Amino acid sequence: MSGIVGLVNLAGAPVDRAILAQMTSFMTFRGPDAQEIWVGGNVGFGHTLLRTTDERQCARQPFTLDGHIWITADARVDAQSNLIAKLAARGEYVEHGASDAELLLRAYRTWGEDCVEHLLGDFAFAVWDGPRGRLFCARDQLGVKPFFYSHLGQTVIFSNTLDCIRQHPSVSDKLNDLAIADFLLFNLNQDSATTSFADIQRIPPAHRATWSAGGQRVSRYWTLPIDEPIYYKRADDYTDRFKELLDMAVDDRLRTNKIAIFMSGGLDSPALAATACKILRSRSPDTEVRAFTTLIDGLDQGERYYAGLVAERLEIPIHFRDRSERMIDPDWDKTVVHTPEPVGDPTNLAEDRKEWRSVAGHSRVLFYGEGPDNSLLYEWKPYILYLVRKRKFARLAADIGAHMIRHRRVPLLPTIPRMVKNWADQDRWRAPFPYWFNQSFESRMRLRERWEERENIRARLPLHPVRPDAYRSFHTPLWEALFRRMDAQETAAPVETRHPFVDLRLLRYMLAIPAIPWCRVKYVERRAMRGVLPASVLRRSKAPLTGDPTWEGARRQGLGSFSPVRTLAEYVNFDHVPTEVGSNMVLFQVNFRPLALNYWLQNSRRRPLKLVQEELRNEFDTKCRW
Repeated sequence: MSGIVGLVNLAGAPVDRAILAQMTSFMTFRGPDAQEIWVGGNVGFGHTLLRTTDERQCARQPFTLDGHIWITADARVDAQSNLIAKLAARGEYVEHGASDAELLLRAYRTWGEDCVEHLLGDFAFAVWDGPRGRLFCARDQLGVKPFFYSHLGQTVIFSNTLDCIRQHPSVSDKLNDLAIADFLLFNLNQDSATTSFADIQRIPPAHRATWSAGGQRVSRYWTLPIDEPIYYKRADDYTDRFKELLDMAVDDRLRTNKIAIFMSGGLDSPALAATACKILRSRSPDTEVRAFTTLIDGLDQGERYYAGLVAERLEIPIHFRDRSERMIDPDWDKTVVHTPEPVGDPTNLAEDRKEWRSVAGHSRVLFYGEGPDNSLLYEWKPYILYLVRKRKFARLAADIGAHMIRHRRVPLLPTIPRMVKNWADQDRWRAPFPYWFNQSFESRMRLRERWEERENIRARLPLHPVRPDAYRSFHTPLWEALFRRMDAQETAAPVETRHPFVDLRLLRYMLAIPAIPWCRVKYVERRAMRGVLPASVLRRSKAPLTGDPTWEGARRQGLGSFSPVRTLAEYVNFDHVPTEVGSNMVLFQVNFRPLALNYWLQNSRRRPLKLVQEELRNEFDTKCRW
């Protein structure tokens, strides 16, 4: 989780070293261990280092092999042995212990702009190719690492930190009205290439960008493949392969002897904790996995009990954060917590940052278990139809038989009542079009048309013949929003969050195993964790929160005062925004967005470097132990 920044004057004007140094210093919160800049005429790179692994103790960036091609990167390169072998086959030999930046640079020297097609991991990096006079930048396939840029005239400014780009004097504070409209309509900007600021764009996930005297070029280099279903002869082969890939995903993301994990009492994050414990303890006795669990009594259905069972079984310490009595900060609207872009729920930002400081006090690496709820979605109907279309009746009979044996039920029968209920409840969960928009803004931006158009987006997404909903779920902006929420820009803590379940090797496998019987209640994962996690946890059904904590908290204690800032009136007629919480959760969530936007607007001012550093010193005084 290092900080990267760069300035490139395509017309040849020299880079202002003082501005580059200031922008690099701005990112000290990302990389408190070292900061360096390199300037070569019309190009300058900056880097701040956060040490999260032993082999990076001596990693220095910006980095070059020959003084002509330079790189600055925030990256973790996975499957390194495979990449090194491929490089060696092309005559590019890599010494043992090479840093991630060196591997990326050698890959670029070998394959040029196609280097990203050979990479696994989480990365955002920029390469200045002096001989070719071009800037090459890229972002990982799912967008775990952020990458922002501003192209103003003949100057390109880039960083993995949005607020860092805002430090450049040429970048304005003008807002991107369409992104703001999307936030108010959908709670998220729907365009992965833009930000909330008109002058600042982002490279979308799985894209690369090149700037040169000939102009700018942005292109997609990867799309999640649609694989045929995987079939094995033995049931154990399914779970053995799952465990093998999970081990690989966790092992590549460890590289340290001490990690933290946000652990629920469910299945996914405990599986990560168990796998991390197994791998770390096989290396050294001097290791530690510490769990952090958030509790909301009445909504989380026994989370303390089940998470405690897992911690006891794995013999790991666990820290409970109980939000039962205070689901929202009663003074949330008076707190001053800056986020780079609007967030849907700002009611606990100050408390959340305290929790991140607690995590940082233990480890600079945090594991998060999101993934299997999507990739192991139980889609029995498309799978049956697929087998019928392919006339694979023997396979259909075998899979239904295996399902009846393992789950003691026919796939279709228990699902019918739930299908009827979901159909009956579909209108209950459908959000209405907001009636509090500024009419001029609504008309100018054609928001009703955009609202209706969003209903058709789903139909245009790539269609998977066997796992359509699971596959489509990885093509929504929700994933990038999740990664962004756990990035240091949002948390203000030197902690890098890693997501093993979206490792591309494991993700593709989970999307390819037959839904019957392996996806019902995430059976392949439950079976893989037999004897590892407590039996009561493995038997436990999926237990999501039974309500919205913000809504429940607001019903208990109200939302506080609403003092709209002047800018809000450009988007919202705040006289029409209801001040009562109401009894409809979905309607509350819609009507809360103007309040969330108002909070962001009053805290989105451009902050000078000295003020930022002072705020971070006051806010974060916990030093990580290394």
